[in-house]
Amino acid sequence: MKKTFLVLIALLFMGVLWYLFVKPYDYIVTFKARTFPGAINQSLKIWGNSLKEAQLINQEDLTHLTYNLTFNDSTYLYQWNIIPLTDSTSKVEVYVKDIRHSLKNKIAIPFSNTDFEKRTIKTVKDFNEKLNEHIDKFRVKIIGEDELFATYCAYVTVKTTQFGKAQGMMYNYPLLNTILANNGIELNGRPFVEVTEWDRETDSIQFDFCYPIIKSDSLPQHPDLKYKQINSKKALKAIYNGNYITSDRAWYALLDYAAKNNQELEELPIEVFFNNPNMGGNELSWKAEIYMPIRTQNE
Repeated sequence: MKKTFLVLIALLFMGVLWYLFVKPYDYIVTFKARTFPGAINQSLKIWGNSLKEAQLINQEDLTHLTYNLTFNDSTYLYQWNIIPLTDSTSKVEVYVKDIRHSLKNKIAIPFSNTDFEKRTIKTVKDFNEKLNEHIDKFRVKIIGEDELFATYCAYVTVKTTQFGKAQGMMYNYPLLNTILANNGIELNGRPFVEVTEWDRETDSIQFDFCYPIIKSDSLPQHPDLKYKQINSKKALKAIYNGNYITSDRAWYALLDYAAKNNQELEELPIEVFFNNPNMGGNELSWKAEIYMPIRTQNE
C-alpha cells in the first residue's frame, strides 16, 4: 500500500512538472467547420491579414499554421491544426500560449476563468464566425474525371496572389476585349484562366488570362498580347458557384479528391467563367468550371 502511494505521488509530481514546464501550450480551443482544409487555410490567412496585431510566422503545410497575436504587453502564439473529417467537414484545433506569462496562466487556469482564456475564446470565435460567413457564400461540386477542352486563344500573362486573381483579370479585360473586338477577331468560347505557376507556400500565382478565338493569319499584335494552343487532356473537374475572387477554393477541393482517389495532378488549374461579375446579381448564381489536369506517366 505504501509503495503504491509513493508511486502515485511520484506520478502526480511528474504530471505537475510536465503541465507547468513542459506542456507546449497554455490553452486549447477546438471546433468543427463545414468545409475542407484548403478553404479554412485561405480564410484564416485573410482573417489574419485583417488584424494589425496578427502575424503569420510559419506555415508547415496547408493544415498547420502558426500566428503571433500581440495584445498590449502580451504576445500569444496561436498554432492552428486543421484535420479533415469528411469531404465537407474538418476539425480545427487551436493551441495557444502566452509567451511572457505562460507559467502564470497554467497556474491560474484550473482555478479561475482568466482574461487569457476569455480573450482566446473571443479571438477563435471571431474567426469561426468569419469562416461561417464565407462558407455560406460559395459552393464546390466535384464532377470527377473529364476531358479538358482544346482551343486556340489570345492571352495576357499576370503575376499576382490567389486573392488578387480576379483583380488581375478585371485590369486586363479592357485590353483583351478592345484589341480583339476592334480587329474583328471571332471569339470561340468563354474566357478562362490557365494557371502556369502556383507557389502554395506564399499563395502567389502566375496565370494566362485567355480568350478563345478562331485562329487566323491576321491576328492583331500588341506587346502584352500573345497567342497559344490549348490541347485536350484528361482532368478532374469541379463546378464552383460564388464570387470569382475565391474560386481557388475549388482547387483545394480537387486536390483533396485526387489524394483520396490516388490520382496525381499537375496542380495547375484552369478556370472557365460563365458570368460577367460586372453585371452583379447573386454571387451564388455565378458559375465557373474548374479543371485540374491529371498527370500522365511520361510527365
